[in-house]
Amino acid sequence: MELLWNSIAMDWPVLLPILVCSILVVAVVMNRYSYYNKNKRDINLFIPRLQSELIKNNTQGAENIAIQCGGVIGDITEEAIRIFKEQKSGFSRSFDIAASLTTRKLENHLTILGTIGGVAPFLGLFGTVVRILFTFQDLAGQGNQSAAVASGIASALIATAFGLGVAIVAVIFYNSFQSIVKRYEDDFQLIKLLFLSFVDSNDESTTPSNANISL
Repeated sequence: MELLWNSIAMDWPVLLPILVCSILVVAVVMNRYSYYNKNKRDINLFIPRLQSELIKNNTQGAENIAIQCGGVIGDITEEAIRIFKEQKSGFSRSFDIAASLTTRKLENHLTILGTIGGVAPFLGLFGTVVRILFTFQDLAGQGNQSAAVASGIASALIATAFGLGVAIVAVIFYNSFQSIVKRYEDDFQLIKLLFLSFVDSNDESTTPSNANISL
């Protein structure tokens, strides 16, 4: 414990950025966890209910189900229904735009975790190198003292340990949250394919009538 306090006292200019990084990691993790948990929905229950209303061509009923669902899934479904009613021919492109904008909201602040995961180890390594340089400089004037060398190197390695610890936590949560975003993207594709199936069926049903008119 004494070694830890000595390291903090001597290397605080280097440890301070790592501490700031750790605070940012905690803040982002709490923010994203709360956001994802608030928007969590069971797509396996939602899709069949939505499909049953679309089969009956009841867009109002489908919209009510989307409103009841709420969250990101409900919002993107409401947008899909609006596009379905207004511009079926360009449904795919318009939905992709809406899905991309929603994905950006899901990925918000994740770059902070990714950046800290890459930078924090180097901050710790920088602190270690600086402390070792000062240790050897002090020992040069005092003569060779193995105990002092060991103590100085041990103190220097604390910065690396802090940096690695923060980076490991940041990378774990970054990968975990990215997998959650990927699942949302898969859910968006399911909703898109569901609506496209009805867009294609409507196009096929109108084709014969158009052919008869041309004849």
